[in-house]
Amino acid sequence: MIPSGGSLADALKFYKEQMGFSVSWQAGGIAGINRDAISFNLVENDNRQWADNASFSIAVSNLDALYDEYRGIAARVGPLETKAWGRREFHLIVPSGVCLQFYGQND
Repeated sequence: MIPSGGSLADALKFYKEQMGFSVSWQAGGIAGINRDAISFNLVENDNRQWADNASFSIAVSNLDALYDEYRGIAARVGPLETKAWGRREFHLIVPSGVCLQFYGQND
């Protein structure tokens, strides 16, 4: 469950328009979103402490292409880099404060 950071409608708009997700279902204050093999549930919740302390690590098959797609969106996008532990990755912080970390599945 990922907190929306306020309005579920605004969060859905961000995930659809900025990140390329589709809404697979919606009921009340919860919605399921997906892109390729990645699925999340968004819940309407504006608890900033929860959002600021939530992070998700996601393996992707074409890290460079995803970074190129996401580095210009309305989020705080960090650099694509190889970490000290040897994994190539980047992170972004969505408007709600949640951190999404993407890394190369085959790296």
